[in-house]
Amino acid sequence: MRAERWASPLLMALLFAPAGSATAAPPNVVLILADDLGFSDTAPYGSEIPTPHISRFAAEGMQFSNYHTAASCAPTRAMLLTGVDSHRNGVPNIPESIPRYQSEQPDYAGTLSHDVVTIAALLADAGYHTYMTGKWHLGMAPDLLPSQRGFERTVAMADTGADNWEMKTYLPIYDRAHWFADGRELDALPDDFYSSKFYIDKTIEFIESNRADHRPFFSYIPFQAVHIPVQAPQEYTDRYMGVYDSGWTRLREQRLVRAKALGIVPPTTQLAPVETNGNWDALSDEEKRYASKRMAVYAGMVAAMDHHIGRLIDHLEKIGEYENTVFVFASDNGSEGSDPTFGPGGGLFRFWLGRNGYSTDYETLGTRGSFVNIGPSFASAAAAPLAYYKFFAREGGMRVPLIIAGPTVAAKGVITNALAYVTDIAPTILEIAGVSPANGEYAGRRVEVISGRSLNGLLAGSAESVHPADEPIGYELGGNAALFKGDYKVVMDRGPVGDDEWHLFDIVSDPGESNDLRDADPKRFSAMLADYQRYAEDNNVLPVRDGYDQRTQLMLNYVADRILPVSFFGLAGFVLLSAWVWRVVHSRRRKREALVAS
Repeated sequence: MRAERWASPLLMALLFAPAGSATAAPPNVVLILADDLGFSDTAPYGSEIPTPHISRFAAEGMQFSNYHTAASCAPTRAMLLTGVDSHRNGVPNIPESIPRYQSEQPDYAGTLSHDVVTIAALLADAGYHTYMTGKWHLGMAPDLLPSQRGFERTVAMADTGADNWEMKTYLPIYDRAHWFADGRELDALPDDFYSSKFYIDKTIEFIESNRADHRPFFSYIPFQAVHIPVQAPQEYTDRYMGVYDSGWTRLREQRLVRAKALGIVPPTTQLAPVETNGNWDALSDEEKRYASKRMAVYAGMVAAMDHHIGRLIDHLEKIGEYENTVFVFASDNGSEGSDPTFGPGGGLFRFWLGRNGYSTDYETLGTRGSFVNIGPSFASAAAAPLAYYKFFAREGGMRVPLIIAGPTVAAKGVITNALAYVTDIAPTILEIAGVSPANGEYAGRRVEVISGRSLNGLLAGSAESVHPADEPIGYELGGNAALFKGDYKVVMDRGPVGDDEWHLFDIVSDPGESNDLRDADPKRFSAMLADYQRYAEDNNVLPVRDGYDQRTQLMLNYVADRILPVSFFGLAGFVLLSAWVWRVVHSRRRKREALVAS
């Protein structure tokens, strides 16, 4: 069955390709996913960080300036690999943050449902070699690992994140970092391990292992860069020391200027205020010095990722496969603004860091054993000129870079402002490979139908958009919600940072979401709210309760799952032990009393 499905597209390509065509065989596909990379964190999108290899993709392909994902990692990954909405693929939120009143309901497990089929499975059936090296976060039960979801060879880190220098976790919710290779849990990593290097090392190893049979490959590379803990080799951090000494407000303004000059955003774009941004000028010199270096480590991590992408490019050129490889580069969501070292629980978290070999000392930031995050203010600069960042449904959380390059892209060096959504990637890759989607049935069982649209009309230069202006695209994650329709978006973010109110923006002319059109265009506003309600009903979107916060819920689930059971059994053990001691003591006392009486 698998060989037959592979032979068909390959044979058709060989029979009907033009004479001398460089793309006679189905192309290889490399899907590169950065983690928590902000909209303007790479040079093609206005960054001060040189990223020559990502810039090469932009020059040799199409750059998307209006591409949206979920505002958190696992829902994006599930949609990316299946083309199915997160409320239908089992991953409406990261499993660590789903409250109990939701997790018991259908499609709220937080792990990839078996009612969806991955593009890896479809490509493997069509004869592609399929490889995955990087962060998975879609389930770590044996039947949920990537080795059981269509990937032939895998090295996967299954958690929300992990250390980039060694095999250890970065949050107390895990007892250890969960790494798997071809379905088996790893107990060690290489001595020279650094996550970005390791993932490319394994990708090259997998490609080489099957190169002799000349079959095309699909390689999925979800980096850990630049997820917390932000870490980078010292030589990369050193390049950016002093670059961020002017602070986040200045950086945000600079990136806006560059994004306008590049044509990523229109000249009329304005920066909307972000309430979580601090006052740089109010910091002490020592606080500025520390914050600036944290951002230098972040920039170094971006640069290191780009360097290792370049190593893969060099290898593909060396073996003659580069010209027949399509590259898809994107981020899973906006930049990360969380700072677990700060706030009410910051002291306890810093205590945990110390107990687990982490340091936040200035001198060692970014190196082995350090823990770095950039915080909300620099995160808003990383997403500039958009508003807010990861977790929020504003553009800074959902609009991220997307570049598609390779032999199937005719519109090279072009920036498109056409609306694109994460569910569009799966049908795009399948069409590039000449492979049909599952269409509701796979391996004798019913599966969800892909809801995204192929972007290949844009890539070919034959279409200006793939989503009709009257097509609504709904979204919800943790109570934050949005709906896109043509050039417009309605959006609501919950408190305490959001205002729990719906707003309307023209995100084409106003990507910074600085001009709320709710009162100026009430008819459109009402119609789009009605569209969202239909989306929520059709996709069984469950409400969250008052006070819900994704990051807080993560810790509440940890306490409920790990701390309270230990406390309960500890208390129960203490009570039983006390009862046993009392019984023994009481029994001996009675025996003594009986002896005295006799």
